Amino acid sequence: MAFKNIVFIVNPHSGNGATGREWPRIQAAAKDRLGTAFSSCLTSGPGEAARIARSHLLDGADVIVCVGGDGTLNEVVNGFMDEDGPIRKDALLGFIPNGTGCDFVKTLPIPHRLEEALDTIQEGHACLIDLGRLRYRTHQDAPGTRYFHNITSLGLGGEVDARVNRTTKAFGPFISFIWSTLIAILLYGKKTIRLKIDDHYDEEIKIWNVAVANGQYHGGGMRVAPEAVIDDGLFHITVIGDLTLSGVFRHLPKLYNGKIREIKEVTSLTGKRVEAFSQQPVLLDVDGEQPGSLPIIIDIMPAALWVITRNLSSQGCHV
Repeated sequence: MAFKNIVFIVNPHSGNGATGREWPRIQAAAKDRLGTAFSSCLTSGPGEAARIARSHLLDGADVIVCVGGDGTLNEVVNGFMDEDGPIRKDALLGFIPNGTGCDFVKTLPIPHRLEEALDTIQEGHACLIDLGRLRYRTHQDAPGTRYFHNITSLGLGGEVDARVNRTTKAFGPFISFIWSTLIAILLYGKKTIRLKIDDHYDEEIKIWNVAVANGQYHGGGMRVAPEAVIDDGLFHITVIGDLTLSGVFRHLPKLYNGKIREIKEVTSLTGKRVEAFSQQPVLLDVDGEQPGSLPIIIDIMPAALWVITRNLSSQGCHV
């Protein structure tokens, strides 16, 4: 499909700097396979991808292509949105995965291989996906609003993110996340929170982690929400409750093999609105980034964004 205005937004620091090193090859392959002109912007710091995406969308871009990991993708997604929803309902988002964490493409059919990802963008098939809108407290103790495409978690996930983002990622996503997870488990401890979901759940509970999921995977391959669907208008919420420390280590493989629901201390729920509060500091993990802490209010935004994917089904999709 021919698009008039394609913009690549590239995070050269993603993948421990691998994206910057590989960008000349990616750019050459894009020129070869897309068959149309495009512009490109390399980011220089946090938050810039969202600002660049928003600026180009308001200037009439048809397609924004994100090159990076899930954190960069989250920034670009936020560039598509304002407080009330999408700023351009007709624009498409493409993704070339190239970062420390690329968990979202384990749920959505977007190829990892560069040439296949570019061919997918050139074909131009897109699906409408839901987003989550998160209201939270920033590190400066100010109110914040942010959208997420994959998973927001609270508790251990935020601690893991903080650790991953301040350590080397040279050994790849799995080692980075599993090492940070093991250290965080040993140092972190459970938190007591009050969790509300729609009008059917309101409990004070002790938790290791709560994942509010649009996609199925996060944390370098942890399948925390095996039944999550990105276009069903619902969050799939996984509560990892009052496990002992030995129980956490014993059941750790179930976080990766999709058998998390076999753990008796794990509760699975669905809903459209999630609220959480705590008297303790509880950090957030938002698509691999760590923007702040509780309290939070999360609302589902159904059919909020067109994302370019492989054409595996005609249901809910657009060409």
